[in-house]
Amino acid sequence: MTISMGEWVALVLGGFPLLGLLLWWWNELWYVLPLKLRHSPTGAKLPPGHMGLPCLGEIFTFLWYFKIVRRPDDFINAKRAKYGDGVGMYRTHLFGSPTIIACFPGINKFVFQSDETFILDWPNVDIVGASSIVAVHGKSHTKLRSYVVSVINRPDALRRISQLVQPRMVAALESWALKGRVRGYDEARKVTFENIGKLFVSLEPGPLLDTIDNLFTGLVTGIRAHPLNIPGSAYRQALQCRKKLEDIFRVELEKKKTLKEGVTNDLMDGLMQIKDDEGNKLNDQEVLDNIVSLVVAGYASTSLSTMWSLYYLAKYPDVLQKLCEENMAIHESKSTGEFITYEDVLKMKYTNKVVEETIRLANIAAFVFRLATKEVEYKGYKIPKDWRVIVWVRYLHTNSENFDDPMCFNPDRWNVNAYDGLSLPFVFKVGLHKDRG
Repeated sequence: MTISMGEWVALVLGGFPLLGLLLWWWNELWYVLPLKLRHSPTGAKLPPGHMGLPCLGEIFTFLWYFKIVRRPDDFINAKRAKYGDGVGMYRTHLFGSPTIIACFPGINKFVFQSDETFILDWPNVDIVGASSIVAVHGKSHTKLRSYVVSVINRPDALRRISQLVQPRMVAALESWALKGRVRGYDEARKVTFENIGKLFVSLEPGPLLDTIDNLFTGLVTGIRAHPLNIPGSAYRQALQCRKKLEDIFRVELEKKKTLKEGVTNDLMDGLMQIKDDEGNKLNDQEVLDNIVSLVVAGYASTSLSTMWSLYYLAKYPDVLQKLCEENMAIHESKSTGEFITYEDVLKMKYTNKVVEETIRLANIAAFVFRLATKEVEYKGYKIPKDWRVIVWVRYLHTNSENFDDPMCFNPDRWNVNAYDGLSLPFVFKVGLHKDRG
């Protein structure tokens, strides 16, 4: 039997729509249909949404809003317009995993307060390290977190850090003043990394620190990229940067082993010395993984926050004036050359409001990641086991239902901190700070 050219054309033209339809519904059939066929005694159903294309999911739609039109909030607004508000949950497929997006205060609070049910789950965790604080759970996470908090967030640690950082900040400001015109992001990134290099690995400014800085820039770019390990992809570049960083830090670690133990001068020293209940120390790979992950967490967030604070203070001179007045009042109470203290910072109420407002608008972590360890129900909807949950923190900050004129930089809004029974500092400190160790 011979098939004519016309019949071949008809088969091809008829087959393409069918293939496209199959691709469009494949993820729905693979992930969603089995869950819908399973009987739920409570009648709970999956959140509305669409799972997108096989493997890729909705990554092209995501990139369209984030990279092309540069209106990331419209990614959520489009889902609300199509599927309704519901309880602020939508199903999708992003970063290689079936996912529930959570974007309303109630569901976000529910996720953040259920640590054992929704565990930390960074995408591309191999980039930051499988034994890092963002990847381990249970006792290992508690041990690491306890140490890091004691080194970075305790009052005595903050006092030490403030005395180390301030001379560098003053020197940076003086150099900016001499230049007259600077690129805010580049300068903020430089001074931030110099401080982190000193605090974490006792590295001084120089060619080595510049190399590490460039490698971390490539690494951070790939953390939330689609995990395609192909030439030219951000994910592949990040893996290569990670390997080079590990080699550099391993050299520094070996240097420290030759020094007298028991003297903790920086974060790497401390990680080398901490012990578990049985007296076991972290092995070399665990130390390296945690240094990489903690530098990523501290570097990107701090440098971007600093850059955005410079931007908003330049754009809102009335805020800058009030900030200067409060800081000058503290400065005038000091002796010549004396720096502010941790206790002074606690008294600077308006300065703290400026910091909170910068964090809200800068949206350093637009979203954070969790993994459901079991099937969970929330107000008639179910979150399947082993599905990723993306808590869309950015949408809380920029939604006019939560803040009046949300895109306006207004530190005075922090005179009252509440919406829907949930204060934003709670969202930020519980959600973002935990993800950053």
